[in-house]
Amino acid sequence: MTEPGTGSDLQGIRTTAKRDGDHYVVNGQKTFISSGIMADLIVLAVRTDPEGGSNGFSLLMVEADSTPGFERGRKLDKIGLPSQDTAELYFTDARVPVENLLGEEGQGLKYLMSHLPRERLGIVAQSITTAQTTLEQTIAYLKDRTAFGKRLIDFQNSRFELAEMQTELDVAQTYVDAMVLAYNAGTLTPVEAAKGKWYVSELMKRTVDRCLQLHGGYGFMKEYPVGKAYIDTRIQTIYGGTTEIMKEIIGRDIAGGR
Repeated sequence: MTEPGTGSDLQGIRTTAKRDGDHYVVNGQKTFISSGIMADLIVLAVRTDPEGGSNGFSLLMVEADSTPGFERGRKLDKIGLPSQDTAELYFTDARVPVENLLGEEGQGLKYLMSHLPRERLGIVAQSITTAQTTLEQTIAYLKDRTAFGKRLIDFQNSRFELAEMQTELDVAQTYVDAMVLAYNAGTLTPVEAAKGKWYVSELMKRTVDRCLQLHGGYGFMKEYPVGKAYIDTRIQTIYGGTTEIMKEIIGRDIAGGR
């Protein structure tokens, strides 16, 4: 989906696919594509009808090793998640068989939008789990580490920090559980998913940062899990829809209900 000039605004996709006999001719560029280097099969969001509005987008299955005009760009140098390759992809008059159309032509944007609540629920689950795990690791560290003759967890500031974080996570967990039940029942709405996505991912970011602070200098070391978490989880308020876009989705729903 993502292009150099198109992130959260999917209708800004500029990669085109024009019908030419039994093939689509694809031109454009994608970026921030997870597993773009190792992928054999790429599901590509393209614009098939420039005048079609929201009905002008389609999904094509691009077979990486047998598609002329397709090439992988560089493996992007991220600040975190080093084991997951993230890449640029280029299409220059790439010829994709018409039979590789996924679903119906013109319905691509609807297909993508229909799966966003599930994607955001996944990020919510990851965020709440990461935050709780990091907090548990921090509690263990504070019980073991000493300063001024007593354990760090015996200082009132440490206990107050832990009390606040655990309470916030416990309260957030109830919403996460409600999201899971709604998804299983087929009733999770995009607005409910957006609420969980921005709030829980931001809560995770705050929690990891506070836990790192409680580790002191050791928190800044990559050999400690909290240091790795601080780097690797920073993306979670960005991918799957930024916090700002989530608030916009919720705000539009509120305004539309008035």
